Amino acid sequence: MAIRKSNKLPQHAVLKQILKRCSSLGKKHGLDDDGLPVDVPKGHFAVYVGENRTRYIVPISFLAHPEFQSLLRQAEEEFGFDHEMGLTIPCEEVVFRSLTSMLR
Repeated sequence: MAIRKSNKLPQHAVLKQILKRCSSLGKKHGLDDDGLPVDVPKGHFAVYVGENRTRYIVPISFLAHPEFQSLLRQAEEEFGFDHEMGLTIPCEEVVFRSLTSMLR
């Protein structure tokens, strides 16, 4: 029986890629002098949720929670991370708000 090596990146590498992608999403919008989106506070990032792709600003600390990481894995499977829309979370807004209220 052969051992297959997984093509998946370690969790810390995936989180680093997500943060890098999220920090570049605002480049099409208003930026401050440091090149960061003016409407996203330091230590936060934007995600788009639900059918209407409602934008939410969430703290980076959410990335450490297994429940949020599960949402990110679903997002990767459904949308991938290489698209112009930004980080899109594939769940209903009410579910997302409920989850994030528990993480705060």
